[in-house]
Amino acid sequence: MKLSILDQSPLIGDATPAEALKQTVELAKQAEKWGYHRFWVSEHHFSNRLAGSSPEVLLGHLSAVTSHIRIGSGGVMLPHYSAYKVAENFRVLEALAPGRIDLGIGRAPGGMPISSIALHHGERKRLGDQYPEQVEELKVYLHDLADEFYPLPHLTASPKVETAPEVWMLGSSGGSARLAAKAGAGYTFALFINGEGGEDSVEQYINRFEPSAFGEEPRVSLAVFVLCAETEEQAEKLAVSLDLSLLANEQGQNLEGFPSYEKAQAYSYSPYEQKRVAANRQRMVVGTPSSVKKQLTALTKAYRTNEVIAVTITHRMQDRLTSYRLLKEAFDA
Repeated sequence: MKLSILDQSPLIGDATPAEALKQTVELAKQAEKWGYHRFWVSEHHFSNRLAGSSPEVLLGHLSAVTSHIRIGSGGVMLPHYSAYKVAENFRVLEALAPGRIDLGIGRAPGGMPISSIALHHGERKRLGDQYPEQVEELKVYLHDLADEFYPLPHLTASPKVETAPEVWMLGSSGGSARLAAKAGAGYTFALFINGEGGEDSVEQYINRFEPSAFGEEPRVSLAVFVLCAETEEQAEKLAVSLDLSLLANEQGQNLEGFPSYEKAQAYSYSPYEQKRVAANRQRMVVGTPSSVKKQLTALTKAYRTNEVIAVTITHRMQDRLTSYRLLKEAFDA
């Protein structure tokens, strides 16, 4: 089993955005010491809950403070950008940390419509329309495939490096799975976003996979919320805070940071909200180390993968560190 981490630089406790980014750096260092396989950072815009807006910039710093763990984006929201520039950004990273850079991409906006407009020079256009073409462009520029027949003949992305980052497509539907298969990229199913239908999406990806410069064989990973504590009671305390946060996000409530256990416990859920909380628990793995290990092992069999990417958000940084440490120890035992 490969264990990896996706960190969104959440504003937990009283942390400022700057402190949240420093906590991400601290977590990356610890993840390397504990023996995690990958450490990914995300892209979110115009958020008062998540500080990670520019994964490629953050990865430049992480490459300098780590030495062997794979680091990458989870992910760059490609429709906002030029595929050529994204290729250049990640070739720079590959030059700085050869053989350990992952380029995870997605087509979600990563924020509210107003931030998407700002990212597109004030234009109001449908995101994702050009995404399949952008993925192919990215392949061309990362692997020097622009020949004399390409629309921009012989164009290469600078700097030229001997290795290329691993490309992964993040998705939560059959559409993203089919696109990843056609591109020959790795596929990460975001169970922490969509708690249903993932097994079918992975099945489609594996069955339709077409080898390419991105990869010769299917590669699957599973990203899921994980909350691990010494006792079931402690784990449940962590979970109720995430319960309320996910519910508020669904309802468009603009929470400042993530709620404390006390605030979450005091919240009065309507019958409908209770159903939503129960549904959202399908996106989470909660429990003691032995329980979490059992649940994740079952999920990896169902999703035909040997890699779990854990997403852990708690109200206190120490709880987050403890959860990741206990998770790794459970699988190392």
